[in-house]
Amino acid sequence: MHIAFIGLGNMGAPMATNLVKAGHQVVVFDLVEAAVKALEAEGASRAASALDAAEGAEVVVSMLPAGAHVRGLYLGRDDQPGLLDALSGRPLLIDASTISPEDARSVGAAAAERGFCYLDAPVSGGIGGAKAGTLTFIVGGDAEGYDQARPVLDVMGKNLFHAGPSGSGQVAKICNNMLLGILMSGTAEALALGVKNGMDPAVLSEIMKQSSGGNWALNVYNPWPGVMEGSAASRDYQGGFLTDLMAKDLGLAWELALGSKAAVPMGSEARNLFALHSAQGSGGLDFSSIQSLYRSVEDDQR
Repeated sequence: MHIAFIGLGNMGAPMATNLVKAGHQVVVFDLVEAAVKALEAEGASRAASALDAAEGAEVVVSMLPAGAHVRGLYLGRDDQPGLLDALSGRPLLIDASTISPEDARSVGAAAAERGFCYLDAPVSGGIGGAKAGTLTFIVGGDAEGYDQARPVLDVMGKNLFHAGPSGSGQVAKICNNMLLGILMSGTAEALALGVKNGMDPAVLSEIMKQSSGGNWALNVYNPWPGVMEGSAASRDYQGGFLTDLMAKDLGLAWELALGSKAAVPMGSEARNLFALHSAQGSGGLDFSSIQSLYRSVEDDQR
């Protein structure tokens, strides 16, 4: 298929690479020249703009940092038309960004008015899943569009879910990431408590993994350095899912709760913790670096 891929960040680049490796004709655009060159080396073609990339494509996939970028791409900004008004054809539009449900619904409604099928399809699985092609796609939009998107999503992901109508993908992703933020901050807190009272973090981790405290953050993505080989914690918290992005997603959860009058006391506390951690200069580190909020010099020497 002729696929346009817009947004070649930590997640988008490996996703686009997997589409190239699967034999699709992929045209890419990103503001970062190095990212474009890297995809060219994999066999993709470059475009001078997002519109140039999308013109003539059967499918457009976007992976962008925030709702403002998604709205700008599809709806336009600064008197520049978005793809919905500028494209001559009607490709399937798949946005894999994590944005607010309201933004997704507004873009989806504008797309439908112009004869496009737009899906909000945020992902879970991190950079490792993006590289391995094992991401989980959580899709909002109509069932016909979801069925049309499956052959493309199957190349980049292992688990596909149709969450419901437009915006549902974002609601599910926000709920998932709020829970992840709670679990990671709670896991870091428990490990720090044990270490401050003489426990070996690896021994404590194994005990909790086999007990009722076991959870994904502990079992798969342990935040204590040196406990789990290959984890972000064991490579100085480089790469992975950035603290700034977790803080953003927890902010989206808070906004969603505010709008629906839902109580999220633990989600709000996790939001505060990750915002504090980011403000202290750790926004560019993996989100498991929240562990450092609880550690001291003495802990590091154990």
